[in-house]
Amino acid sequence: MPERWIDDEGGVATEQETRQKIDKPPLYKVLLHNDNYTTMDFVVHVLASVFRKSLPEAVRIMLDVHYKGIGIVGAYPREVAETRVQKVVTMAREAQFPLLCTMEPE
Repeated sequence: MPERWIDDEGGVATEQETRQKIDKPPLYKVLLHNDNYTTMDFVVHVLASVFRKSLPEAVRIMLDVHYKGIGIVGAYPREVAETRVQKVVTMAREAQFPLLCTMEPE
């Protein structure tokens, strides 16, 4: 939208268009790491409840974690990623599982 600039003497106004470029926030990948103790059912439960994944998608991610050692849950803005990582860690500790959830820049 154009802005009007008026000089100090109240003279001729000029129009200048200003643009605000809004950069998207950087995204962070949330990762789940395999361990030998956390059950597959618990991982699926975490994916469904914390990350709102559908059952088929949660199972696919859980199998990635199981077979590849790590699985990417999704990419989120930093604050969202931090909150979800902390929620997963808290849920795992309360259930007495050593499930590791981390984040890294995308």
